Amino acid sequence: MRPYPPLGILCVSAWLEEQGITNEVFDSTFSTREALEQYLLIHRPPYVAFYVNLMTRVNILQLITFIRAKKELQHTTIILGGPEVRYNADDLLQHGANYLVIGEGEQTITALITTLDAGEQERLSEVQGIGYLNAQGEPVYTAERTKLRSINELPFPNRKKIDLQQYLTTWKQRHGLNAISVSTMRGCPYTCKWCSRAVYGLSYRRRSPEKVVDELEYIQQTYNPDTLWFVDDVFTVSHKWLQAFNEELKRRNVTIAYECITRADRMNEEVIRMMKESGCFRVWIGAESGSQKIIDLMDRRVSVEEVRTMIQMAQQHGIQAGTFIMLGYPGETEQDIYETIHHLKVSNPDYFTITVAYPIKGTELFEEVEAIQTNAFNWQMQNDRDRDFQRTYHRRYYDYAVRRVVNEVNFNKKKLNNQTLTPSAVNLKLRSFVAKMGMWWYRQKSSA
Repeated sequence: MRPYPPLGILCVSAWLEEQGITNEVFDSTFSTREALEQYLLIHRPPYVAFYVNLMTRVNILQLITFIRAKKELQHTTIILGGPEVRYNADDLLQHGANYLVIGEGEQTITALITTLDAGEQERLSEVQGIGYLNAQGEPVYTAERTKLRSINELPFPNRKKIDLQQYLTTWKQRHGLNAISVSTMRGCPYTCKWCSRAVYGLSYRRRSPEKVVDELEYIQQTYNPDTLWFVDDVFTVSHKWLQAFNEELKRRNVTIAYECITRADRMNEEVIRMMKESGCFRVWIGAESGSQKIIDLMDRRVSVEEVRTMIQMAQQHGIQAGTFIMLGYPGETEQDIYETIHHLKVSNPDYFTITVAYPIKGTELFEEVEAIQTNAFNWQMQNDRDRDFQRTYHRRYYDYAVRRVVNEVNFNKKKLNNQTLTPSAVNLKLRSFVAKMGMWWYRQKSSA
């Protein structure tokens, strides 16, 4: 129950509105598929555009089937965009999508709808960044569209199209403080093998500090949230930008509380000081593993020591630190997992999350394990999280490994606070031991 509005859809909506193309946003976060289906049947829109990522794809496929089965919607054109589109294009077109927007969406969907509205289907090949089936039922993909050079041209996300108060209320009721998400940049210049770059590629484009603070002022005046969440992949990638952002906040007397994600190698004490001054109360620092061997296999280009140092330094400056962990990466052994436990104990982040590695289509990790995938994959019923491949140990081993890491690290937190004899601490240690036995059992099965 930490929902954020669909910023990508709201950005496209705002851009279309600026170009004179009216549109409505159906926000499914607090709704149901049945309500969306009824909405479509009542309004019979000429175009329906869906955002498709690995988590939404199965639902989108079912909605396409629904639209295609209703005679009331036989004239509705289905357009798909988002990160799943590029590497699943043929399948999506064959499933019933009319058009795909591949890559950055604002300019492409505007050109596509303008061309279709003018009845100039013969000029579709001139619209950059789309995919469709020709008269013979063959897929056609036009030239890649050049990305917006300056994303200062983008209007603010069209937040008025949704009931943002539902998000704020949910956060407040569940967590005490609410939050609104903001994007200041597009793309990421780094090359982590498990990360999808299907929309923005290896780019880095950023709005000016002045534009960002304009948006923050608008958000404060309109919604007055308790906190902000900067969704950027590496918030501190540019120290020059961060300094200018900090100075702009001071100049305009704007006070914000925010959390963000970054990399340890794009931090230092001066950066942390600027983050604290500008209102950062929590920073998430990517680590993925406590084993340098695994970090190098991921092409993370950072050291375990850097991550550890920056977590501790952020905390010393009064900023909460979180980190991300990934288990089950190709080549990982039990020794690497215990190095990760050691890393988390020593660095002692305030928060950490754990994922069992999965290969997203189009990533380098997917290419590396494609030939050793171990389960049948149903594209229409499963997402990429359901893909499995030949790992060092049995797949169930990693479920116990996750429990081992969580319980052992949380027990260590109790230990640091001299609470090892409390019932909750004893329970953590017991769970850690049971998880260790589960790891042992499935390690034996792996070698049998």
